[in-house]
Amino acid sequence: MILVLGGTSEARELAALLVARGIPVVSSLAGRVAEPRLPVGEVRIGGFGGVDGLRAWLQDREVTAVIDATHPFAEGITANSVAACEAQGVPLLRLERPGWGEAPGAETWHWVDTHDEAATLAAVLGTRPFLTIGRQSLDRFVEPLRQAPALVRVVDAPEIELPAAWTLIRSRGPYPLDDELALMRSHGVDVLVTKDSGGSYTWQKMVAARQLGVPVVVVRRRPTQRPSQRPTQGTIQTVTLPAAAVDWLASNQPAPAPGAGG
Repeated sequence: MILVLGGTSEARELAALLVARGIPVVSSLAGRVAEPRLPVGEVRIGGFGGVDGLRAWLQDREVTAVIDATHPFAEGITANSVAACEAQGVPLLRLERPGWGEAPGAETWHWVDTHDEAATLAAVLGTRPFLTIGRQSLDRFVEPLRQAPALVRVVDAPEIELPAAWTLIRSRGPYPLDDELALMRSHGVDVLVTKDSGGSYTWQKMVAARQLGVPVVVVRRRPTQRPSQRPTQGTIQTVTLPAAAVDWLASNQPAPAPGAGG
């Protein structure tokens, strides 16, 4: 039994590969998106109840490997999966799409470590920001940008009350370049704020910003450390392609018992 911590396109692709090979898999979604795109195969929605809850679930379902294919900024579940798998002795792999650090124009972006830094810098660089940082981090931008006519794009409605000057758009990618250019022009966007999510679904906003000469503020990813963070352990093993995760599984599953299968 394989547990895939999902919610991304990579997780859905991986689930499809495993189901096609007849490998038992459960895809777990956090339940934070109202209408998520569901993978094939068995799906569970909702949290596990922290590290202890996840560890108990792994034991109850006799999980033999976990693949964490959550969003690069879903740091809570990633940290819990590292701790639970280490405690339970279950192999863990991180499936994570590459970031945009090597993408064209990345050297011209303003890279920051936190959303607070991004909010402060955005207030300096422009007056009409375009916030594409997800609904869960919007609270960090309210005070620095309260008076700015910010354009905010999210999948689901935020849980906080937004400033009256802000314009909210609810939509889901992928976004064509022409649409991104039209959107940014119509709202007079003069600074784009995002995070290093990677992938192609939202990449065209970066291209649009470059074509329009709009500065870009990007929140960096943080490396995923094992709980003890001992130098001999470092970060967890990571691959960038679903097919590579399937290969990893082939080398990390228990061998058949002697005499099994005749």
